[in-house]
Amino acid sequence: MKTKYRHIIKTISWRIVGTLDTIALGWLITGDPMVGVKIGGIELVTKMVFYYIHERLWFKFSPFQKVKSIEIKPQLKITINEDVE
Repeated sequence: MKTKYRHIIKTISWRIVGTLDTIALGWLITGDPMVGVKIGGIELVTKMVFYYIHERLWFKFSPFQKVKSIEIKPQLKITINEDVE
């Protein structure tokens, strides 16, 4: 539970930074601050949701986690049927 809480807080703080950047860029490109605010408001929600899902999946299925090794011992059984006279 502690890691989920940390991921939620990290998600929110990162989105604040990202949204401010998006608002500034939208304003800079269009010259209209309201366009930046509108774009920033939409992406605030969508990217927060996507980031949280990404973070949880990365945490659960990270390729950098230690993999438990499984030892497989093959069993070989050979039966020879010979006709004895």
